[in-house]
Amino acid sequence: MPGTRLSSDLNARFGELLKISGSGTTVLSAEVPVEHWLEVARILRDEEAFCFEQLSDLCAVDYLGFRQVEWETEAATFEGFGRGVEGLGPGRFSWQERPEAEHVEHRFAVVAHLISIRYNRRLRLRTYAADEGFPIVPSLVDVWNSANWFEREAFDLLGVVFEGHPDLRRILTDYGFTGHPFRKDFPLIGNVTVRYDEEIGRVVYEPVEIEPRVLVPRVIREDPRFKTDDIDLAAGRDASGTE
Repeated sequence: MPGTRLSSDLNARFGELLKISGSGTTVLSAEVPVEHWLEVARILRDEEAFCFEQLSDLCAVDYLGFRQVEWETEAATFEGFGRGVEGLGPGRFSWQERPEAEHVEHRFAVVAHLISIRYNRRLRLRTYAADEGFPIVPSLVDVWNSANWFEREAFDLLGVVFEGHPDLRRILTDYGFTGHPFRKDFPLIGNVTVRYDEEIGRVVYEPVEIEPRVLVPRVIREDPRFKTDDIDLAAGRDASGTE
């Protein structure tokens, strides 16, 4: 498998410093302590055994409410889209009732996707911010310049501060926006909406008029009420359909 050789190379070079957390047919996943985030990134880029010349993507993840059950039946899973159908899911609460993250040991993570063109390898690298109240992760801009706008997006939407970033400012929301939209403790109800008014030539803030809703895609699940074998058995027929 493509990830087997890379996994052994990483273990030989980093030992316990880097934890292999998962592997797939094309992408290997590894976790790095935040204090070694920048050091490991430089090694992966510069050393001949790895040569990860390109950073293709970087994002932040908020694990507040991860794996919490909100909607569960006998036939549906408690993960994925079904969680948001009922109950107070992420964002559907007032600011006074917002959830706290004191019980989350590792709330904010930063994930970087690396590509080695020379060896045709991919690596998914993840680290956790040490402070959940004020998450700080070293910037990778000095290692891969393509991290610049990715880190600005993660800062804008999730509030992760990238130490050493040359121009860390909002990139998608308005400069006067309060909060970080993708945080799971950020309420979607009772706030204001932002739009650009062409008549007055500036951004205006107005009360939210559209209630938030959750769209669940159609999922085909096995229904025990309509199993063919049970229907045939009840009708007195065998598997071939003969009675």
